[in-house]
Amino acid sequence: MPPLTALGPFVALLAACLFFATQNDRFLTAQNFSLVLQQVMVVGLIAIGQTLIILTAGIDLSCGMVMALGGIVMSKLAVESGVPPALAIACGLAVTTLFGIVNGLLVTRIKLPSFIVTLGTMNIAFALTQLYSSSQTVTNLPDALTALGETFKLGGTEVSWGVVLMLALYFIAWLALRETAPGRHVYAVGNNAEAARLTGIPVRRVLLAVYAIAGLLYGVASLLSVARTGVGDPNAGQTENLDAITAVVLGGTSLFGGRGVILGSLVGALIVGVFRNGLTLMGVSSVYQILVTGILVILAVAMDQLSRRGGR
Repeated sequence: MPPLTALGPFVALLAACLFFATQNDRFLTAQNFSLVLQQVMVVGLIAIGQTLIILTAGIDLSCGMVMALGGIVMSKLAVESGVPPALAIACGLAVTTLFGIVNGLLVTRIKLPSFIVTLGTMNIAFALTQLYSSSQTVTNLPDALTALGETFKLGGTEVSWGVVLMLALYFIAWLALRETAPGRHVYAVGNNAEAARLTGIPVRRVLLAVYAIAGLLYGVASLLSVARTGVGDPNAGQTENLDAITAVVLGGTSLFGGRGVILGSLVGALIVGVFRNGLTLMGVSSVYQILVTGILVILAVAMDQLSRRGGR
């Protein structure tokens, strides 16, 4: 049976849904839940990569800006350079993966703290995005770049293909972490990197792979962002880094590494999405939505700290 800490995010999500269902008749509808999923699919996908990094006791502040850069690369190559859409998408994924590799190399080879490394690459990615795009939004995108934003009918409810992709990637990540040796190595490195090294786990290789995979996932998230908005926006990604960290923390993954379930990050993203959606339906100002999110993060981190003390 899952521990209480693992059940906590699910209980919080259920409680939030029950509360907002009593406040607005439109909340508890299939179409509204589909809308919530569409609203969180970009942050939810970024949160997969962020979870992998936090499980190894690191953190990535660059994810939002790297995602924005990937989206601009895809958009400009496809629209202004005449590059075939598939190749433009591949180039965007390559750029975000490269940023992940650079982050991983700086963390593993030069032993820089992940906080400092990703703070630096966040600013680099932001500058490159603005320079490459000339701070201009890219429009008139080819259909291939917006296909994941299209919807299909499921029992009378419109469901986005991007949501299906996000859920599929969560399932793959869950299987990989739960059922494979590399997945168990991620947890071992997060628990105690030195002990993992002494047992024969290639710690530096694991960390580099985690940052590279996270970078690739940010690229996929950039494609979802472009597909959802229909434009290449150089100002995208401004808050996605903090939103993704919020989702991971609310999902029960410890900021100290080594503990957490990847599906919890999806639940964490849904908690934030449900609160914002529910408060919007209630007519509450967005300022209070941000306030509630901040309170939830502090409570989640406090619970994590208390559980760690209790486990000693």
